[in-house]
Amino acid sequence: MSKFVLVIGAGQAGLATGYHLRKAGLPFQIVDAAGRVSDSWRNRYASLTLFTPRQFSALPGLLHTGNRELYPSRDEFADYLQSYVAHFDLPIRLDSRIVRLVKEATGGFEAQLQNGERIRATHVVIATGAFQKPIIPSTASQFAPDVVQFTGDSYRDPSQVPAGPVLVVGDGATGRDIAAELSAGHTTFLSVGKPRKLFPERILGKSAWWWLHWSGLMQAPKESRLGRYMQKADPFPDRDRNLDSLARNGVRIMPRLMSAAGSIAQFSDGSATEVVSVVWAVGFRDDSSWVEIAGAGGSNGSFVHTEGVSEIPNLFFVGRPWQRNRASALIMGAGPDAAAIVKRIVCLVTAPWP
Repeated sequence: MSKFVLVIGAGQAGLATGYHLRKAGLPFQIVDAAGRVSDSWRNRYASLTLFTPRQFSALPGLLHTGNRELYPSRDEFADYLQSYVAHFDLPIRLDSRIVRLVKEATGGFEAQLQNGERIRATHVVIATGAFQKPIIPSTASQFAPDVVQFTGDSYRDPSQVPAGPVLVVGDGATGRDIAAELSAGHTTFLSVGKPRKLFPERILGKSAWWWLHWSGLMQAPKESRLGRYMQKADPFPDRDRNLDSLARNGVRIMPRLMSAAGSIAQFSDGSATEVVSVVWAVGFRDDSSWVEIAGAGGSNGSFVHTEGVSEIPNLFFVGRPWQRNRASALIMGAGPDAAAIVKRIVCLVTAPWP
């Protein structure tokens, strides 16, 4: 079989992979289920801005325009991804959802599209990202049917949310953003879990990301002592989103949600409140059900890999959180992680095919 790389997913991870495959001179195609590049970004909540400023929110070979110290919006970054495809003329097939990936007896792969078509490849890079299916706790079923429920995936803006008290569950960056904007027009409760570590947005006039990048902290290996500490702490920048600031702006901070009964939310300290809507912002999980290859996925549905390399020969990943380091979950990590994976593929294609 002629060497051919199939890249699944046309987000930042897939495009960075395409960039490096093009540089390496390998034949490849990027396939995505969406109708246009960057729809996964445009379909998120409207007020979303990236974690990192423009100087750290670019893919290899193409810088962002605009103030490098400021944060790109959701739509700006989506436009950037579209311009990236055009700039490098990357081969992308859209409206092409892959519903089944299998390993062939010859050692290659066959991907089946939703329309029944099949694509064969010698190497596959799964770059679908870590935001596949929103996690909805079992507590959701305890609310009455007339309590309107959203996820971090289905929530777009406050106009969707009916009048009355709203509970946001989950105090990561998404939950805090949503609670902050809802508080302008709704009585808003934010249910928090474990204590979160936030770092200052700027240090000595420089973005905290500048310090983290140039100090080498963002590149600390996953299994290093520093890497393990950063995984446990999981800090994110404080852009006026600490709990004290949220409280000053009207968000009512509540402890962990324990249960619900009808329209009543009950918390770990024994308190309770009535709500008319709930936004679940407790994270996402993988969907590996379409990869029908034994050993590719774990029992919990997550993908199994070591620094993006599967135990399945010629199967790889880019865009996994902590794939190699903290940067892996961010735009700044897509290029280096893709480069490392493509380097491995280049080494493999020089070997005889079975």
